[in-house]
Amino acid sequence: MTAAAHDVPSYFDISPPISERSAVFPGDQKFSRTIVMETKSGQHLTLSHIQTTLHIGAHTDAPNHYHRDGESIDERSLNFYFGPCQVIEVKAARGERIFPVHLNKIPIQAPRVLFKTNSFPDPLAWSNDFNSLSPELIAELNRKKVILVGIDTPSVDPAEDKILSSHQAIHKNNMAILEGIDLSQAPAGVYTLIALPLKIKGADASPVRAILLKNAEALWKS
Repeated sequence: MTAAAHDVPSYFDISPPISERSAVFPGDQKFSRTIVMETKSGQHLTLSHIQTTLHIGAHTDAPNHYHRDGESIDERSLNFYFGPCQVIEVKAARGERIFPVHLNKIPIQAPRVLFKTNSFPDPLAWSNDFNSLSPELIAELNRKKVILVGIDTPSVDPAEDKILSSHQAIHKNNMAILEGIDLSQAPAGVYTLIALPLKIKGADASPVRAILLKNAEALWKS
């Protein structure tokens, strides 16, 4: 039996393109791609290599990025990065951290929560006044059994924060982070998240190709 047309799974790609124009934290390594061989030049294959910060585009931080005793990205359980997920749209002043009050009594319906702030709309233009998360919000989400938090900005902490209080709260509660995602086309609601990191030994982060599946239960129908 085939799934009805309205049950066919579809998805939102929440990963911004990565290129030489991608904005990175000031002073971090920008993306570059060097072409070694190219079929368009008459060679038998195209071959290239890249140089980049690992904190580019949609990416997940490993705990060793913000804590000396934290795991590297290859040591992290993949269970953090796929499964039921909720997109919550919030409105906060430019540069403000998101606090529990910003949830506006929206119930938490999934163990992975992504915050749509619309405060970093152009991934090619760096700005410091994006929204971030508060340690109080992290604590509240942990009480509600959330294991991953994500945000449509470069960081869960403000750009100029050297203490990284939200990162530290996330480490304390053994949660995972997803940053730099593009939620502009994804309405608030419940989805299935797939955002698997590369298995880079010892690394402090990994870019991901993050998607939100709709009607994912149709995948298991026959």
